[in-house]
Amino acid sequence: MDVKNVLPFTDSLFFSQTGKHIDHLQETILKGTWDGQKYSDIAEEEHCTEGHVRNVASELWQILSNALGQEVNKSNLRRTLQKSYLSISSSNFTTEFTNVRNVNFCNGNIQQSEEVMNNRSPASPPNLQQTPIQPHIDLSDAPKIFTFYDRTTSLTTLKQWILHENTRLLAIHGIVGIGKTAIAAQLVQQIKHEFDFVIWRSLATSPPLSILQKNIIQFFRRGGAPVPAPNADGVPAFGRGGAPVPAPNADGLSAFGRGGAPVPAPNTDGVPAHSPEEGATTGGLPLLEYLQKYRCLLILDDVQMVNSSGQLAGDYKPGYEDYGTLFRQVAELSHNSCLVLLSWETPREIAVLEGKNQPIRSLQLNGLGGEAAEILREKGLTEDAKWSELIEQYRGNPLWLKIVATMIQDLFNGSLSEFLSDDPLFLGDLESLLHQPFNRLSESEKQVMSWLASETAPVSLSKVPENLQLSRSQFLKVMQSLGRRSLIEKIQEGDSLRDSYASRTFFTLAPVLKEYVKTNYSSPNSEE
Repeated sequence: MDVKNVLPFTDSLFFSQTGKHIDHLQETILKGTWDGQKYSDIAEEEHCTEGHVRNVASELWQILSNALGQEVNKSNLRRTLQKSYLSISSSNFTTEFTNVRNVNFCNGNIQQSEEVMNNRSPASPPNLQQTPIQPHIDLSDAPKIFTFYDRTTSLTTLKQWILHENTRLLAIHGIVGIGKTAIAAQLVQQIKHEFDFVIWRSLATSPPLSILQKNIIQFFRRGGAPVPAPNADGVPAFGRGGAPVPAPNADGLSAFGRGGAPVPAPNTDGVPAHSPEEGATTGGLPLLEYLQKYRCLLILDDVQMVNSSGQLAGDYKPGYEDYGTLFRQVAELSHNSCLVLLSWETPREIAVLEGKNQPIRSLQLNGLGGEAAEILREKGLTEDAKWSELIEQYRGNPLWLKIVATMIQDLFNGSLSEFLSDDPLFLGDLESLLHQPFNRLSESEKQVMSWLASETAPVSLSKVPENLQLSRSQFLKVMQSLGRRSLIEKIQEGDSLRDSYASRTFFTLAPVLKEYVKTNYSSPNSEE
């Protein structure tokens, strides 16, 4: 029996327990296990760690075990699923109904599951003549990720927000090297088939929004997607699960527009022209038309590069303020698309608009825990009993750990004891990496960072240090800005549930950042 026959059945079992369909990695694990692949081979194929594959597989086996009422594991998967599937197939299908434990199946269920596995949306009745749309994907700006370290909880949260809570604007932020791009790339692979268009663009070169829009819209047009007009019911003329559209004219544009009028031809820069009314509804940003009419996943990487250096976090470069307009409009307008922002800094619009009941979310990505040990193992470090100390000092930052592990191999022959005996902390090549975010700080932020680095214990904000020469208002703005840059750590002390007045908040720097600041900035306590 071919695994393709069993996948729809397995997807039905999974859906009955979770209300979700099997994602890309789970499907790959099922196929690989069915064919006798090792977890390490599957991990290499999917560019993630073996530990991540094991965790996802373990969760998958448990869900299938609950659905079937018997244990499912790697060794018995093929035998158990074949037996259960054949049992259903040999049942009396004249009634078109059977039951496995608490899961009901019928011919329609199995057929629909096959359609979901193939197209991620059930086929429509023949009389509707709908043609499923395959996603158009452009990841040309996405870097190649060779290894993904286990972030199961964060991935689950992101998928919940996007697929089930219809989050329209999402920021993944954190300090340089923490793995924002890696988790976003993994997320795309797992949910890309839920969208009509998936596009990844980098803002590393600070492109003006007009140039970015033109580039993205050109990709939409190559995918056969001019801005569609709604039909009489207000539903776009085509899109995922939509009805066929009129044939495009010679210019590749749909022959019909709003109210039967022709769609305006694009102007000289390749961006479709818009009526005053359309411009009023989208803030004059034609890209928003596409996000409204199609289900799009748009990832913008290096968003911090459209912000000014030398100012507090969130201020745009002169001439780049329209990015803020785009982010606000994406958050406020009604649509089924999702714009994902990857940045060292929390975008100001996210900080202002985010709320529990709002379709705007942010995830500050923190360091790896025990999973970071795989990095040290890959680098061939010895004395694994001391790995946790190294991971804590470098806050589980994947890139930081790779850099320092390489240095330990080069200079200390892989001996952690010898390296950890040095005081102060040695940064090596990590110092040049940290120049990037620190060069963006304002002078007041540098002063506060120097003060924090000079303190031996976490500090409270009860009063402004006199040597900073900042008003309390300025001081609090600076601390908020440093927090949005993920450069300071917040420590909560006291039992806030029992007595809110007994809870106090303290701030400090990670050891790596403290050493960097001491090396590169003079303390405000030092003599002029």
